[in-house]
Amino acid sequence: MRYQKFPITVDYQKAGLSAAPEQSNGRTDFAPSLTAYLLDDIPETASGAQLRPAVIVCPGGGYFNVCADREGEPIALAFSAIGGCQTFVLDYSVAPMKFPGALLEIATAVALVRSHAKEWNIDPQKIFVCGFSAAGHLVSSLGVHWNRDFVKQPLDLHNGEHRPNGVIACYPVISGDPSISHEGSFVNLLGENPSAEQLELVSCEKQVSEDTPPFFIWHTREDQVVPVQNSLCLAQALAQQGTPFELHIYPHGRHGQALATNVTGSINGTVPIYPECAQWLPNAVRWMADPHQKN
Repeated sequence: MRYQKFPITVDYQKAGLSAAPEQSNGRTDFAPSLTAYLLDDIPETASGAQLRPAVIVCPGGGYFNVCADREGEPIALAFSAIGGCQTFVLDYSVAPMKFPGALLEIATAVALVRSHAKEWNIDPQKIFVCGFSAAGHLVSSLGVHWNRDFVKQPLDLHNGEHRPNGVIACYPVISGDPSISHEGSFVNLLGENPSAEQLELVSCEKQVSEDTPPFFIWHTREDQVVPVQNSLCLAQALAQQGTPFELHIYPHGRHGQALATNVTGSINGTVPIYPECAQWLPNAVRWMADPHQKN
């Protein structure tokens, strides 16, 4: 396995954003980056080089301060081990960076990975984004907004090179509806007292279109931080549009299950592990083989 880090460069001024990324993540020297975990070729295979799916992992954290490490590298390594994927972890901007700063960064990351597909033995038609909690909102935002001018124009990406082939949303923040929203995420994303128009724009369930790629979604019924209704309303919107999706709702488990194994379990037990939730990853790997399947 090769380990490499790439800077993610965005002209934020073109998007009308004033916050500099170096002020993000509670640090004065922050710069968004993409860390690659690249599996080497397998000489024993018939062709030598093996085209692999790619997964860009985005850790959660409420768009505030720092991203959760337990939802970054461990997830990437698990996708590599179980799915034979080329994997990446995006260290994206959070508060005080506002929407669509992080969205432009993940779009840039997808385009970067696709531009290196041949070099990294990646199938350019199997590039997926995977996000947890607030980063579930981030990857879902790319899924519903990738073809919007406010994403394409600042990045000068006009040929779909930044479109993910599928979105894996893990206990995601989705809706700005006050009855089910994770208020802190939207305050960090939009600022205090966002307008109704702003909340409409960032409510992913209201932005699903014919251009939206397939989704794999999972959540737990007992999640008291991000209500399960977030995943349900997204699934309903995808169903109404006719967009392929797979949805898993596990009966038990607090917010932040990550891999739902000892690898990502919290040391002090604040996030108890529910092993049944661990099935999400092999299910996601199976789904990635054919995200357009309709069961």
